[in-house]
Amino acid sequence: MISKVDRARVSVQYMGFKPKGRAREYTFHVRQESGTREFTLMIQNESFVTSRISFQDAPGFCSEKLHRELAAFANDPPRNEYKVSELELTEYRDAHAPRSFGRFRPRKTVPAV
Repeated sequence: MISKVDRARVSVQYMGFKPKGRAREYTFHVRQESGTREFTLMIQNESFVTSRISFQDAPGFCSEKLHRELAAFANDPPRNEYKVSELELTEYRDAHAPRSFGRFRPRKTVPAV
């Protein structure tokens, strides 16, 4: 049997951001059978200065966070506004850090014959 949540079609659309005094607000519209809701996620400006997240990565991060909230609350989260914590950004940065493949290891020296 398919649950009610599985049947619900949800569309998440990024609407853009607004620079505020101390933060950037990222806005998303979530459309589903019951109607459209607007969600706002706020990232403090300091997080961009301290390289916790880049301007380019912020919309993707916010989208991932919103999708987690939708999944956790059967597509009906109790809140429409979220403040992103420094811990969440640090975890995101660590999970998306470039991997080292050992390309720059020093060459092994060959013993002289």
